[in-house]
Amino acid sequence: MKNKIYLPNGVEAQEACYNEFPIEEYNTNPFIQALPLLADKKTIIKKLMTIPPFKEEERELDSSYRVHIVQRLYKLFQPLPQHVRIWNMVFSLVFQGYMARNPFDKEYIRYVNATGKQIINRTYDINTRTDFRTTANCGLLIGYSGMGKTTTVNKVLNNMPSVIVHDTYKGQHFNQTQLVHITLQTPHNASLKALSLQFFMKVDEILGTNNFKKYVSRNLSVDAMLPLMGIVSQNIGLGLMVLDEVQHLQNRGVQQMMNYFVTLMNSFGVPVIFIGTPASYPIFQTELRIARRVSGSGEVIWNNMANDNEFRLFLESIWRYQWNQKFTHLSEELIQIFYEETQGISDLIIKLFVNVQQMAIYSGKEEITVETVKRTVKENFKMMKPMLDSLRSGNPYKIAKYEDLRRIEETHNKRIERLDQPEKKMKQNIIKVNQVADTISSSIKPKHKILRDYTNDDIRKVFIQANKSDVSPCLLLLEKGYIDEMSIGQGDHFL
Repeated sequence: MKNKIYLPNGVEAQEACYNEFPIEEYNTNPFIQALPLLADKKTIIKKLMTIPPFKEEERELDSSYRVHIVQRLYKLFQPLPQHVRIWNMVFSLVFQGYMARNPFDKEYIRYVNATGKQIINRTYDINTRTDFRTTANCGLLIGYSGMGKTTTVNKVLNNMPSVIVHDTYKGQHFNQTQLVHITLQTPHNASLKALSLQFFMKVDEILGTNNFKKYVSRNLSVDAMLPLMGIVSQNIGLGLMVLDEVQHLQNRGVQQMMNYFVTLMNSFGVPVIFIGTPASYPIFQTELRIARRVSGSGEVIWNNMANDNEFRLFLESIWRYQWNQKFTHLSEELIQIFYEETQGISDLIIKLFVNVQQMAIYSGKEEITVETVKRTVKENFKMMKPMLDSLRSGNPYKIAKYEDLRRIEETHNKRIERLDQPEKKMKQNIIKVNQVADTISSSIKPKHKILRDYTNDDIRKVFIQANKSDVSPCLLLLEKGYIDEMSIGQGDHFL
């Protein structure tokens, strides 16, 4: 049993207890040995799973209680393959990031002391190459809003101690407080100064230190703050920095922000995890220095679930938690309507299931039916309708209107392709359609009149009608529904 320690500011910490790993190089570094043992897939699932309390007799309670009890479902967490992948990514980044930062390695101690003196004397240059070779990488978690990106990372980090207090290591005095991970929110204006200030305040809040007062002054520039962040990270043995809502970087300052984090990784050895919506993906595509670090196991693309076994597993895992008086078995019809109305977004699945039960309780029907699901969606999902309609259409141009819903497709060779600048591509496609239409239209003009009886759904009939009426084939195809109409609002333009 690991002993808990409370810091002077009341924050709970853990007394260092050193584990032996089958990996030899992990057993010479106190920062690594103080971390929990690595887990297999079965253990990961068990640690992540959260099951709400449930008793069948609760279905007999008065409706005024049951409409509250059903909200327990918001605490449910059903692990899926993507969650296991994120767990492994997080643990790998933390363990590997500490490899080059062994506080008992003479070369590393010499580097930390030299760097610290330079920073204090304000002679440190972040562009100067050093002998320190970092083992820190960065992770990338990009996915739809509502899929549980932040929740999953937080649940994984909850299985690591946040603060570890060391005293002695293998008989040697080692007075060290280790901060394993810290989570920061990307400022809405992508301000590096605001992010730096947030770092110092968050560290002080957790450890009860006074770094903000010690290092920060009103006129301190961002270039001066970054080395100070680095030296604080070294002093507290920071294992991982998580940067959430990274899509805010697209507003401005992308290049400067990327330089910022590359320096943090290269010069001070701190791994970083970026979490964001699909809107942030182009940021990393244009930065080779970041892209090469997230390639492989450090990149998780999390789209909405397809209507497949994974979706059914998720729905089946929550279906038993019904507080209506009449238990409804999960039918194929209900599976299809739930997918149709949520498009496989896990947060919406839970919300719909909760609201459907509440609707059944309020109405007195006390059972889940397709009609109840449709009524619930109509009354409670009004704001989501345009987004869900765009997903249901499968039209990439309509989906592109909502930046946090753009699907990122992963190809067989693990490279990621994204539909950039949809308006520009749409214009190009319309030109191509017109060119093809003109070609086909001219090619179907026979030298001798030949009677052809095409069916109404035959596209060749459209071109013949266009030829006879002197109407553009493209317009007629649009009218007949063969081409999706893309409405261009006032002020919009093609790129």
